[in-house]
Amino acid sequence: MAARTHAGMRGIAAVPSYVVMQPTTLCNLDCAYCYLPMRAADRRMPVAVAEAVAASVNPWAAAGRFSVVWHGGEPLAAGREHLAALMAPFGPAVEHHVQTNATLVDDAWCAFFAEHGVRVSVSVDGPRERNGERVTRGGRPAYDRIVAGVAALRRHGLPFSALAVVSRPEPGLATELYDYFLDLGCDVLGVNIEETEGVNTRTNARDAAAVTGFWAELVASWRRDPRIHLREVEWSLRYAGAVLDGTAEGLLPRRLDPIPTVAHDGSVVVLSPELAGFTDPRYGDFSSGNVLTSPLAEILAGAAGTPWVGEFLAGVEACRSSCPYFGFCGGGHAANRYFELGRFDGTETEHCRNSKIRLLEGVLEHARDHESPAA
Repeated sequence: MAARTHAGMRGIAAVPSYVVMQPTTLCNLDCAYCYLPMRAADRRMPVAVAEAVAASVNPWAAAGRFSVVWHGGEPLAAGREHLAALMAPFGPAVEHHVQTNATLVDDAWCAFFAEHGVRVSVSVDGPRERNGERVTRGGRPAYDRIVAGVAALRRHGLPFSALAVVSRPEPGLATELYDYFLDLGCDVLGVNIEETEGVNTRTNARDAAAVTGFWAELVASWRRDPRIHLREVEWSLRYAGAVLDGTAEGLLPRRLDPIPTVAHDGSVVVLSPELAGFTDPRYGDFSSGNVLTSPLAEILAGAAGTPWVGEFLAGVEACRSSCPYFGFCGGGHAANRYFELGRFDGTETEHCRNSKIRLLEGVLEHARDHESPAA
């Protein structure tokens, strides 16, 4: 099923589909698998940074759908007044999204989301017993505060997405998680297998059969009651259908989305938000420029010239020529290559195996086990 393809994306697009903004480095939680290097420090984004980003973003949004994703740290730790000031320079065509741990969400924040049209995504890993690694800075479980925040969203009739991290795939877990999120009330669910990334140096090597079985079980749970959108599974099914009807090559964009992440200080890291805040003797701070000195549009136009980006693009081409799953994943993510392999031009990573290869194999395994008998 995983057809090898040599067509598809080449280079980096000049205009992104969204921008990630870091209003503060601070997070009020201290999750064991978190990759963020400065989550104990409150380094807030000046309004001048948002104004500089908006100068490029507003014309893009006027030309078509465009999102600004507020991502931390914990974005709500910046406070409503400061977050409102950061949003103010962006025009009415811009969609605002926030990724939050929900522990600070209350009636006042819900009113803020409604007033500013903010779309909310909540980080929660399932039932109470599955959230043992999501703790406060004092080491206390955060679960009760998370579900209190979710309850506030529901009380105000605000739709929300959910994002769950799975550290140890095991039989029965996928069904448990899916049923939990059905009851939680989210309309979209994303599932991430834990990654070795940033300051999280724990291994993400997992048993292949266990991970494949997890994804197959998740497909079965979703098909039983598909009331919510399941991000990874729906994309996999779309790809599998495109392979069958011969249109798979058209699924990948012609150029990579640059996914610019604007850090609190205005520095811009492309392709992988997880690289922001890190430095390396070979690559420096990974940034391609700073919006306080150069327009974002100009930074993105020259991003391919950033030394590590060129190395990553060489790695993408190596994947294209060697991996039968390239048409599905498009060459993987820069940060996973760097944090797992120590450089950007390698190819297969544990992240590839867990969240791309075994995902697709799990979908196909479910399809094989549930195909209709021949007439």
